[in-house]
Amino acid sequence: MVKIGVVFGTRPEAIKMAPVVQKLKESQIWETKIIVTGQHREMLDQVLRIFQIVPDYDLNIMAAGQSLTDITVAVLSGLSNIFQGWLPDYLFVHGDTTTTFAATLAGFYHKIPVAHVEAGLRTNSLTNPYPEEANRRLTDLLAELYFAPTEQAAANLRKEGIEENRIFVTGNTVIDALFSVVKADYQFKLPELRQLSFSKPIILATAHRRENWGKPLEEICQGLQKIAETYPVEIVFAMHKNPLVQQVVRKYLQNIDNVHLIDAPDYVEFANLLSRCHFLVTDSGGLQEEAAALGKPVLVLRETTERPEGIEAGIIKLIGTRKERIVKEISNLLIDQQLYDKMASAKNPFGDGTAALKIKQILEEYIKVRGVRDDD
Repeated sequence: MVKIGVVFGTRPEAIKMAPVVQKLKESQIWETKIIVTGQHREMLDQVLRIFQIVPDYDLNIMAAGQSLTDITVAVLSGLSNIFQGWLPDYLFVHGDTTTTFAATLAGFYHKIPVAHVEAGLRTNSLTNPYPEEANRRLTDLLAELYFAPTEQAAANLRKEGIEENRIFVTGNTVIDALFSVVKADYQFKLPELRQLSFSKPIILATAHRRENWGKPLEEICQGLQKIAETYPVEIVFAMHKNPLVQQVVRKYLQNIDNVHLIDAPDYVEFANLLSRCHFLVTDSGGLQEEAAALGKPVLVLRETTERPEGIEAGIIKLIGTRKERIVKEISNLLIDQQLYDKMASAKNPFGDGTAALKIKQILEEYIKVRGVRDDD
């Protein structure tokens, strides 16, 4: 029987790979085993519980203050040990994390064909986002199968010399996951969310990227502070667990009546909050797609995005990290109803919720043609 390994290690990876895992597990023509690295620990475990995924292997690499080098070495070493006893015929990775690149490199060292889910995203700036842009480019250099979420992502791969017969446009699996958990009658579990006044505009905010640590994050928080002081809105800031992020967020936004600081909630809670907010302010990548799928305008706290389709569609806008620009753009969305309606009604370019099924069907056909790995 063909052996399929699926590797992921962070909360976003787990969310986006959960639908793929579920579909792969349905097949009778291969054995699927799940390998988690634990690059995130608590946040990863939340998602595993929600989607009832039980890992076959857990590297459990997370350590306080771990560096990118620490993560890379631990993933390479851990996967090498697993592959001594169980060698998959295909290895699935997702996206652009350090787990993604290190797992791809481990697959390359062991001559395992790598299938890259969410392949082809590019900002064309190696340091924006950092280290994700480098991770995704290096992964695509070594992979064999490419599941691109959009035609633009597929075009990026073609420009880099990837053969057409190895590129497949599927939509993004995050939309599959999102549609499976958002419910019209959902009741929030967190007291802070149950007490929100949804009669006011709810601005949902997140910020966590490494390139925004320090002064950019301070300006982001100062901008949100000004908005909270100026408009009758409720701001919910879902804080990343990294203490470097929380320290800055609390410095500027704690003890403001209409700002609610919450630790990043579990995925179901967050997805349903996203579905009910007025708009999203974020530096996240994947959240741009989820918000677009729900018709929520997105103001992106970055200078570049690997998801230009959302900008072209009109539902995403890059606003950078300067306080003055943040205040201006948020104010525009709050005041100008015509602008808000135009963004909210834009067509979602990121998929229809059937990406995981397409990936399963493509793999079945690919295996029929190519078969299992060849050590030569």
